Amino acid sequence: MQSVLRRSIFGLGFVLASLVSAHGALADSFGAISYSPDTGATGWSYSWSSRRQAEREAQQNCYENAGDCRVAIWFKNACGAVAAGDDGGWGSGWGSNSNRARREAIKQCSQYSDGCRVVRWQCSGAR
Repeated sequence: MQSVLRRSIFGLGFVLASLVSAHGALADSFGAISYSPDTGATGWSYSWSSRRQAEREAQQNCYENAGDCRVAIWFKNACGAVAAGDDGGWGSGWGSNSNRARREAIKQCSQYSDGCRVVRWQCSGAR
């Protein structure tokens, strides 16, 4: 009886471990924000399975409105933001939520410019 019980408990543990490994780990989600310093145009992306895909999509979206777009920030399972100042300075940042990302972008922008404000933020998921 004990041997049957041990096998049952072992079998149950194996099933639970399999379920956790199959369903417990969510796939990584990438996003990016592209920014044009000359025009202020932005492009963004979210929910991509790789950094490269996220950056490419953000660039394509930005290029619809400007020719000098550059990837300002990419993020994985997080949020990113871009802030621009009154005199052309800008900065970007990321964080575990949109508030942290926006604060980091303003902090970064403030090193180069006055009057920094967030011009775009996005999370890697559709949040």
